[in-house]
Amino acid sequence: MRKLTFYLTCVLMLFLTACSSTEKSQIDSSKDAKAQGKNNVQTILVGTGTQFPNICFLDDKGNLTGYDVELVRAIDEKLPEYNFEFKTMEFSNLLLSLETGKIDLIAHQMEVNSEREEKFLFNKEPYNVFPLQVTVNAKNNDIQSIADLTGKNVSVSPTSNSAVFIEKYNKEHNLGANIVYSSGSVDVNNQLATGRLDAIITTPFAVKYYNESNEAQQKVVGDALLNSKVYFLLNKDEVPLQERIDEAIRELKTEGVISELSKKWLGDDYTVDF
Repeated sequence: MRKLTFYLTCVLMLFLTACSSTEKSQIDSSKDAKAQGKNNVQTILVGTGTQFPNICFLDDKGNLTGYDVELVRAIDEKLPEYNFEFKTMEFSNLLLSLETGKIDLIAHQMEVNSEREEKFLFNKEPYNVFPLQVTVNAKNNDIQSIADLTGKNVSVSPTSNSAVFIEKYNKEHNLGANIVYSSGSVDVNNQLATGRLDAIITTPFAVKYYNESNEAQQKVVGDALLNSKVYFLLNKDEVPLQERIDEAIRELKTEGVISELSKKWLGDDYTVDF
């Protein structure tokens, strides 16, 4: 009887040990799978700015936010295989940073032009339109359209589509405008208010923001100069990322997320012209 009891005890101990080993093996395998999944996540450095009101800027608490920033965060939620991290810089440094591999993606209302297409890759699904208009001080009644910019000081950001447009227009139409390049929006607004600048080329939603937040007293005049579609910009070898971003954007459009972001940050639905 004692031998039988001893035998059963040994069998039970062997069974419990086997179960414990199996359970530990399953736990370890689960941990390994999670670690492997985490290691497979690719970090994408997103270049953006801090000076574009309601697009990419620092709020009153110093937090990076805005339409493009929050859209990237929404895309990040859709793509678990990627981790999007922001890297802020001057707008004029974005293209060079992308070209030299310091960032992987630009999120800064990038419109298509031939110079950018030659070097870089745009995603295929636009996420809003970008209307450009001549903007002047509210008291200025001399400038009613782009035709009135002859001999006037017009400010644009270097390498921006506003700059590309006015440079080309100036040359092709013998406009004779004096193009002034500036990267600081606060200084530009001050110069426009004091008359050192006659006009800027910008968007209605930027004008709305400055009028409401800084009492800039600006107004847009004339017809829209451009109504370009806006995309993200990548290097040419980033086709898999491009395709996944497009998938995420299409889903976010269907869900109404992009439309709501546009209304919140831009003051209207700038996605309706697609």
